[in-house]
Amino acid sequence: MQATLAATAYTSNEMMIVAAARALRNEDVCFVGIGAPSAACNLARLTHAPGITLIYESGTIATRPNVLPLSIGDGELCETALTTVPVPEMFRYWLQGGRITVGFLGGAQIDRFANLNTTVVGDYAKPKVRLPGGGGAPEIATNCGEIFIIMAQSQRAFMKDLRFVTSMGHGRTGRERRDLGVKTKGPTRLITDLCVFEPDPDTAEMTVTSIHPGVTRERIQENTGWPVRYGAAVGETPEPTADELAVLREIQERTRRAHGG
Repeated sequence: MQATLAATAYTSNEMMIVAAARALRNEDVCFVGIGAPSAACNLARLTHAPGITLIYESGTIATRPNVLPLSIGDGELCETALTTVPVPEMFRYWLQGGRITVGFLGGAQIDRFANLNTTVVGDYAKPKVRLPGGGGAPEIATNCGEIFIIMAQSQRAFMKDLRFVTSMGHGRTGRERRDLGVKTKGPTRLITDLCVFEPDPDTAEMTVTSIHPGVTRERIQENTGWPVRYGAAVGETPEPTADELAVLREIQERTRRAHGG
C-alpha cells in the first residue's frame, strides 16, 4: 500500500534528493556522479525504478551498491556491477555511442544557462580555490541524452556569470549548444534544495517550474545570482513520502557505518 505523505520532519537536503530521484525512470541508463547524484540515483533504484541501469565513470555497468560510494573507485561499485569495462570503452562505446539516456551531475558553480564550473574559483592562473576538475563531466554533459543537475542553492554557487566553464550546459547565451551542432538535449532539470528549474523552450534559460514546500519566491531570489524567471505554471513539489525518507535514511546510515561514521 502506498505510504501517505511524510508527517515527520525532513531536511531541505532530503527534499532535494527525493525530488531528484523522482525525475528518473525505470528504463533509464544513467551516468552517475558522486555525492548527491549518487544518492538520488540509488534512491530511485531502491524505490520506483528498480530496473534502472546505473553506470559510474570507472566502467561499472548496472551496479547496485549497498552503500553510497565515496569515489568512482570504490570496490562496492565493481563488486555489485553486472560487469566492469575499461574506461576508454565506457566513454567511446557507451557514452559517445549514444547509449546513455541521462547524465546526473553536480557542480560547484552554475549560471542561468546551466553551464557548470568544477575547476577554479577566481582567476584561472591564481585561483582563490582550485576545485577537483571536470573528470568525465564535460563529455557526459554533451553526449548523454539529457542532463539532470543537483545542487544546493546559494549566491556563491548560482552565479550571474561564470569566469570558467568546465561543462557546457546551454552555452554562454543559451544558443551555443544548438549552434555547435550538439544533438543531445543538455540540462533539462536543475534540482536544488529550494526548487526545480527547467530550461525555457525558447531561450534555454533555467526557469523555476516547481517550488519546494515552505519555500518563498523571495528566498529563491536571495540565493540566486541572477534575476529568477518562473514558468507559466509553477507547482509545489510534493513532500517526500514516508517510504522515500525511510529508504534514503537507511542507505545513508549504512554508508556512515561502512565508512566509519
